[in-house]
Amino acid sequence: MFRFFALLALATFATAAGAAEKPNIVVILADDLGRADCGFMGGKDIPTPNIDKLAKAGATLDAFYVQPVCSPTRAAFMTGRYPMRHGLQVGVVRPWAQYGLPLEEQTIAQGLKSAGYTTAICGKWHLGHFQPEYLPTKRGFDHQYGHYNGALDYFTHIRDGGFDWHRDDAVCRDEGYSTHLIAKEAAKFVADTAGKSPFFLYVPFNAVHAPLEAPDEYLNRFPNLKNQRKKYAAMLSAMDDGVGTILAALDKAGATSNTLVIFSSDNGGPSPGTVTDNGPYRAGKGTLYEGGVRVAACAAWPGHIPVGTTNREPMHMVDLYPTFLKIAGATVSQKLPLDGLDVGPTLTAGKPSPHESILLNTTPSNGAVRAGDWKLVVKTAADDPDGEGDAGKPLAKPSVELFDLKADPYEKTNLAGKEAEKVAALRKTLDGYAKQAVTPKAKPKAKDFVTPKVWGEKS
Repeated sequence: MFRFFALLALATFATAAGAAEKPNIVVILADDLGRADCGFMGGKDIPTPNIDKLAKAGATLDAFYVQPVCSPTRAAFMTGRYPMRHGLQVGVVRPWAQYGLPLEEQTIAQGLKSAGYTTAICGKWHLGHFQPEYLPTKRGFDHQYGHYNGALDYFTHIRDGGFDWHRDDAVCRDEGYSTHLIAKEAAKFVADTAGKSPFFLYVPFNAVHAPLEAPDEYLNRFPNLKNQRKKYAAMLSAMDDGVGTILAALDKAGATSNTLVIFSSDNGGPSPGTVTDNGPYRAGKGTLYEGGVRVAACAAWPGHIPVGTTNREPMHMVDLYPTFLKIAGATVSQKLPLDGLDVGPTLTAGKPSPHESILLNTTPSNGAVRAGDWKLVVKTAADDPDGEGDAGKPLAKPSVELFDLKADPYEKTNLAGKEAEKVAALRKTLDGYAKQAVTPKAKPKAKDFVTPKVWGEKS
């Protein structure tokens, strides 16, 4: 009998030790954050002490790339595949959309569940809700809390007349400012899960996306700012407090030392210079210039990512999928070919980026690719800065721009006329991606569409 219990205890210890070896993974995604609006990225007028604390505990990711707008970045993260493979490369998934992230795609949550992780999403989904099969709890998440659409009212949780707040994909009537609710729920998940199993927590805040709304207590923090910038600063300050709530929950649960935390924006800031600040980087949201796709990002993992460092190696949101699955020891991977590469050695040991090229996007109108320090931007239509339409007005003459990002990170000098061979080489790479792209799914709202009382439910 004693031998039985001794063996049982040994097995239990071994199981617990095995679980402890798997790090918890937390991804915090800001929405429409300006690259230079956080202190750790050089921001001056909006204090972000909690996000800065996270960056100081690990590495600033100076060349972390995403997609130009919301839904495509989320699709890239969820699948490790460029959105042009899903038909999600144009615009965002609108409330009335009759499509979503294709069901044949295996999500990062499903992959991590195969490695024994408990999974949760607290925040904005934005990858389709027109049928139950497309909702988060059907895509690998054990727990869901938050909203399906973008641009909802932060206080009423209504978008275009439909209510949009859910818990485990059922309507939820929690009242309060959405940023606070999301942070509180994320902290609760940490408290309930830490120590029981490794966990994957995805926190896509709707902050600081429009509508620009914040409680008075946050507006009062910025008496020297005016108009939209003041509201935006208040929203960012509230989100920073939310990040602090999550980090405090990790500390209280004793989970910080065994948790990889990554913070990023989903795209560059819109209306740079008026609402957001992308620093000296060119343009912003909805464009393929650095201000639109090279975002504020950092990563911390005690004992693995060097403290107080800056990593300048190019990485892309698609890389998190294979990197996380490798770290977690997952035995199931994406069934479809991945675009993302394992950047674990780049994050932890400063190894060079594993990418020969990074696709920044390809649509029927525009495209861009980075290879080494060179970047090619090709456009046949004007940019769509709000990310809501299919494309801007057609250009009278297609534009081809080539930049040497090492010498010219702010894309001021077009070298296409001087570097014909380099243009040809990158054009071949970009065209190769474009040939693999599927038709974009974005379509205008159907004339007979009726807004449901609750998004995700039939009207």
